[in-house]
Amino acid sequence: MHSFRWLTIAILAALLAACSGGAPQETVVVIPQGASIAKAGEILEKAGAVSASSFRNEARFFASDDPIKPGEYKIEKGMDAGDILALFQSGKTIQRLVMIPEGMPSIMVWDRLMAEKRLTGEIPVPPEGSILPDSYAFTTGESRAAVVKRMQAAMDKAFNELWAKRTPRTAAKDRNEAITLASIVEKETGVPAERRTVAGVYTNRLAVGMKLQADPTIIYPLTKGKPLGRRILRSEIQAVNDYNTYSMIGLPKGPIANPGKASIAAVLDPEPTDYLFFVAKGDGGHIFARTLSEHNANVQKWYQLRRERGEME
Repeated sequence: MHSFRWLTIAILAALLAACSGGAPQETVVVIPQGASIAKAGEILEKAGAVSASSFRNEARFFASDDPIKPGEYKIEKGMDAGDILALFQSGKTIQRLVMIPEGMPSIMVWDRLMAEKRLTGEIPVPPEGSILPDSYAFTTGESRAAVVKRMQAAMDKAFNELWAKRTPRTAAKDRNEAITLASIVEKETGVPAERRTVAGVYTNRLAVGMKLQADPTIIYPLTKGKPLGRRILRSEIQAVNDYNTYSMIGLPKGPIANPGKASIAAVLDPEPTDYLFFVAKGDGGHIFARTLSEHNANVQKWYQLRRERGEME
């Protein structure tokens, strides 16, 4: 009796192998959430990988009871129904990446996620400063809400680790202040080596009650952090709102972007310095000064350089 059973299985296996062959070429398929074996077989047949019947028979007679997992899969040339079923059961999906650069405001994070057609579902704009800039893997068909949740969990984890290492020099009394100041530092300098120095300048200004006078805080209430595309108007410099640090003393009410770990670390351990001023020097970096007279001289040098470049009259 047993020998007859095994003979039957062997014959079925031979027939299955003969019928299914292997995938004629590399192809990509997406298995949706909750898809049955029959549905997965239909998807495979439509893609030209293997026949639906061979896939169903493989699952019926030879496969383990493990469920197939949703996601996007790459079917290699020559894979038969059994190979493909094992792949679906393993959950080894194609990993796509969405990259969030340091200093990207949340409205642009939202734009990027909504433009990714492989993701699904609607999401609101995430709270500013809640996203950790990084590259995040996702699978086709995954919800945007799930990706945002991972981004925010990464920020929570990173912040908690950095907050535990903060020094007495930091001006930040809580998470909101730390992320807010870090977002300003992030937008003010693109030079990694300057972050702690810029953080030190702002820390000093906060300590003595000086206005931070950070240009990105003028722009944020106008565009939610997107590029302004023109020069800042005098009326905008003088505008009174919850963000403009030219018209207020202290920090804005909240972040103006999503800062990276390095900028958060910088404001939690700012450089011990007596600088109070800095001005851009045209190459992405800045010149720092201790006194207003030094700063004014540096500004004049920068204006002269811009005149020589034809950028100013």
